[in-house]
Amino acid sequence: MDKARDDRFRALTYLTEDRLTLYARDYGGTEDTNRLPVICLPGLTRNSRDFHGLALLLSTDPTTPRRVITLDYRGRGHSDWDADKANYTLGVETRDVITACEHFGIDGAIFIGTSRGGLILHLLAQMRSDLIAGAILNDIGPKIEAEGLKRIRDYLNSAAPPRDWPEAVAFLKACHGRYFPALDERDWQEMAAAIYRDIDGRLVADFDPAIAAQLQTIDFDQPLPDLWSYYDGLAAKPLMVIRGEHSDLLSNRTTAEMAARQPLLQVLEAPGQGHAPLLHLEPVLSRIAQFLARSA
Repeated sequence: MDKARDDRFRALTYLTEDRLTLYARDYGGTEDTNRLPVICLPGLTRNSRDFHGLALLLSTDPTTPRRVITLDYRGRGHSDWDADKANYTLGVETRDVITACEHFGIDGAIFIGTSRGGLILHLLAQMRSDLIAGAILNDIGPKIEAEGLKRIRDYLNSAAPPRDWPEAVAFLKACHGRYFPALDERDWQEMAAAIYRDIDGRLVADFDPAIAAQLQTIDFDQPLPDLWSYYDGLAAKPLMVIRGEHSDLLSNRTTAEMAARQPLLQVLEAPGQGHAPLLHLEPVLSRIAQFLARSA
């Protein structure tokens, strides 16, 4: 169902297997059928707005415009929250991505997965590898660093709602500024607009709090599970990994192991950025465009 439209994207919805209504943005439309579409998968508590800058640039490229679809998982953004909080899992969310592809008539795409979105791509490679024509992993791999995940846990579960947009920007700078020296004031404002939503004059983090609460149940005294067996399937596809220069979630050691297992893996470091890099900034944008061009 087409809920709304502005001059940059169509706002769409679709139903999951368990009848939740999920939201997506469609940039470029179905007319760009001569090129593979791009499907963007956000991070743990993030949403389709994270990819707005990138999606605009890719969908309006003067020589090679491409259809771009960005998704809100269940419990994020404009999608329904799940009454059964146990459904906020990688497996369920991967099935939702498959449902989205079926709904939008996509039988093959280039996927860009940021953080949790990249973990979903590991599972998608096992469940429906035929959908993946190529993949870009944004600051994520089959092994997550515990210290980085602890920082995300503490940030998500300790933040009080900001009173206004300047306070939201100031809070994000205080939390993440040392990891993102490359960002300018507009970048921080866009980050705030992606993370928070104004509901009746009150800024709220745009996700179900139960998602962040899950991180508090992790036993960090035990090794975190890895997805190396899933990665080996994903690495059979054209693959690129972007690592933030100051990332504390994806280590150089893990990136090196990923490259050792797949010598054709394209690796890019995003200078002046941490977890997870903004993709519409250079030199990341140009490298993504090159990867897409080679993937048809």
